[in-house]
Amino acid sequence: MATFLYKLGRFAFRRRRLVALLWVALLALAGVGAASASTATSSSFSVPGTEAQKAFDLLEERFPGASPDGATARVVFQAPDGRKMTEPASKAEVNKAVAELKAGSDQIASVTDPYTANAVSKNGGTAYISVSYKVSSMELTDETREALEKTGTAARDAGLTVEIGGDALQAVPETGAGEIIGVGIAAVVLVITFGSLVAAGLPLLTAIIGVGIGISTITALANVLDLGSTTSTLAMMIGLAVGIDYALFIVSRYRAELAEGRSREEAAGRAVGTAGSAVVFAGLTVVIALVGLAVVNIPMLTKMGFAAAGTVVIAVLIALTLIPAMLGFAGKRVLGRKARKGQPAGDKPNMGTRWARLVLRRPVMVLLVGVIGLGAIALPAASLELGLPDDGSQPVSTTQRKAYDTLSDGFGPGFNGPLLVVVDGDKGAADRTVTEIKGLDGVAAVTPPTLNKAGDTAMITVIPKDRPSSAETESLVHSIRADSGDDVLITGATAMNIDFSQKMNDALLPYLALVVGLAFLLLMVVFRSVLVPLKAALGFLLSVVAALGAVVAVFQWGWLGSLLGVEQTGPIMSMMPIFMVGVVFGLAMDYEVFLVTRMREAYVHGERPGEAIVTGFKHGARVVTAAAVIMMAVFSGFIGSSEQMIKMIGFGLAIAVLFDAFVVRMAIVPAVLALLGHKAWWLPRWLDRLLPNVDVEGEQLRKELAVGPEDPDAERELVRV
Repeated sequence: MATFLYKLGRFAFRRRRLVALLWVALLALAGVGAASASTATSSSFSVPGTEAQKAFDLLEERFPGASPDGATARVVFQAPDGRKMTEPASKAEVNKAVAELKAGSDQIASVTDPYTANAVSKNGGTAYISVSYKVSSMELTDETREALEKTGTAARDAGLTVEIGGDALQAVPETGAGEIIGVGIAAVVLVITFGSLVAAGLPLLTAIIGVGIGISTITALANVLDLGSTTSTLAMMIGLAVGIDYALFIVSRYRAELAEGRSREEAAGRAVGTAGSAVVFAGLTVVIALVGLAVVNIPMLTKMGFAAAGTVVIAVLIALTLIPAMLGFAGKRVLGRKARKGQPAGDKPNMGTRWARLVLRRPVMVLLVGVIGLGAIALPAASLELGLPDDGSQPVSTTQRKAYDTLSDGFGPGFNGPLLVVVDGDKGAADRTVTEIKGLDGVAAVTPPTLNKAGDTAMITVIPKDRPSSAETESLVHSIRADSGDDVLITGATAMNIDFSQKMNDALLPYLALVVGLAFLLLMVVFRSVLVPLKAALGFLLSVVAALGAVVAVFQWGWLGSLLGVEQTGPIMSMMPIFMVGVVFGLAMDYEVFLVTRMREAYVHGERPGEAIVTGFKHGARVVTAAAVIMMAVFSGFIGSSEQMIKMIGFGLAIAVLFDAFVVRMAIVPAVLALLGHKAWWLPRWLDRLLPNVDVEGEQLRKELAVGPEDPDAERELVRV
C-alpha cells in the first residue's frame, strides 16, 4: 500500500492543477445539487420491531386521516391568583384563541375546546387547548409556527398567563456557532504547531472543502433518501474533526521529509506513502464504527452513520490527493520561518521525548495512576439511566418548559406524557382493557375508549401519576403490557421513548463486539501484533466508560452542572452510549494508529523497544496533541447549545477525547509497551503468513526506492518538525 500511495502522492504533486480543479469541480457540482434540490422534510422516525411501532402502524391503518405521526401542541392558560379559568372573561379569551388556531393554518388537523374536552384543572386555575397537525413538527411551515406562537396574545393582555408546549415548536437545530468556535481554536492550534500560516491554513481549507462536498451531497439527496437535519449535523461534526486531523498528519510528515533534504515532490510522495497509510487505516476504523450503527436497526441512526462515514471517506481521499497538490502550490512557505532561512531545528529533546523517557522510567506507576484515575471517574456509569429528553429538560426560561411545569402543577406530572393504548378488538374488549388498567398502580386517569368507524379498533388514553421520563412511568408501561394480551398495544411519545431506549440497550453489546472485533483485526494487520491491538481496544473501553461516568455525574447527578448550564438533571439520552462508542472509537483509533505506527516504524528499522517508544513520541506526540485539542475544540463548541441533547453530545465527545488522547494514548499505551518490550510486537508465524502485509511503516517502500540524490541517507534518522 505504501508504494501505491507514494506514487499517488507524487502524481498529485506533479498534476496539482488538475487535482485541485477536480476537487473544486466536485464541490461546485455538489453545491449545485444542494441548491437545486427541493426542501427536505423531516426524516421519518421509526423503531422497527417494537410494540410502540406496531401500535403506531395499526393506528395508521385503522384510523385513516388521524395523523398519528403529526405534530402536537398544548396552549396552556393559567388564571391569576384569585381568578379561575371558568369565569366568563377567561372563557371568552380561550374561545378567541381556539378560533385563531383553527383559522391560523391549513396544516391543522384538530383543535379541542378545553370546556368541552374536560381540559380544566380541578381547582379551575389552569386550562389547555390541544392542537393536532396533519404533518410532523419538522414539516410545519414558518407561518404555521408563527400562528401558534402568537396564540393567546390577547389573553396575555387580559392578564392570563399563556405558555405553549409540545413538539410543534421543535425547530430544526441551528448549527454554525459551534463549528465556528471549533475552527477558530483549530486555527490557533495549527499556527502554534507549525509556526507557519500557510501550513496551518492547508488543513483548515481542505477540511472545509471536504465538509462542503459532504454536506452539499447530503442536502441534495435528503429528500430521495429521507435524511433528517441531524444527519448533516453529525456529518459536519465528524467530517470537520477528521478532515483537519488527517491533513495535519500529512503536512507534518511532509515537513519532516523536507527537513531531511528531500526534494519537494519526493517529500510529498513519501509523506503520502507513510503518513497516508496511517490515514487510510485510521479512516477505516472510523468508517467501521459509523457504518456499524446499522446493527441497531433504527433507520434514522443507520442513515446518520452512513452519511457521516461518507464524509470521512471524502476526508481521507482529500488528505491523499488534494493535500499533496496544495503542498505543490505552497512551496517553501509551508515551512516555519527558521526552516525557510536554513536554520537547523536543533537536537534538543522536545516535550514528547522528555515525557516518553519519564514514562519509561516509571511505567508501573504511570499505568496504575492512569487506570485507577479513569476507573474512579467511570464509577458513576454504574448508575446510568437511559431515556429521551422531553419538554421537562428544556431550559426554565423557555415557553415549552413553563407549559410543562404549569400542566404538572394543574393536572399532575404524568399529564405531560400520556400513554396511547390501542386495542385491536371491539367495544367489549376495549371496556375490559380500561377496567384492567384502572386497577394498576401508577395510573392517574383513563379516558373512555374511542372506536374507529369499523368498530374493530379502539384508542384509550392513560395518564400516569409520574412524569414521562421517570422509572415509575416505565414500570407502568411494562405492567400494562404484562397484564394485557397480544391485542393490546401501547404507543405515544412516552412509550416510543421507552422502547427506543430498550432497543439501544439491547444493541450495545452486539455493536461493541462487531466494531471492536473488526477494528482489532484491522489493527492486527497494521501493526503485525496481537497484543498492541488488544491493548488499544481495552484502553478505548476504559476511556469511553470513564466519559460515560462523567456524563452521568454532570447531566444525571448535576455535579458541576451549573458551570455547563445544565438546568434540569434527568436520564441520559438513550443514544448516548452507542453514539459515543461509534464516534469515539473511530477517533481513538486515529491516535493509536498515528502514534504507534511511528513506534512500529522505528522498531522495524532496528531500534530497541524503549528507543522506538521515545522515537514515536518525539515525532508523533506534538501532532497527536494538536489533533486531540482540535477535536476537543470542535466538540466543545456544542456545549454552549441551549438544547440539552446537543450540549450532552458535545460534552461527552470532548471529555472522551480528553481521556483517550491524553490519559490512554499518551500515558497508558507507552507504559504498557514499555512493560511488554519485544513481546509487544509478537505475532505467531502461522498468523504472520495469513495476514496481508500492507506495509504501513513503509519498509517495502524504502527497499524499492534506490539510494540516490533523492535519498541521501537510506538509514536516516527521523527528524522532528
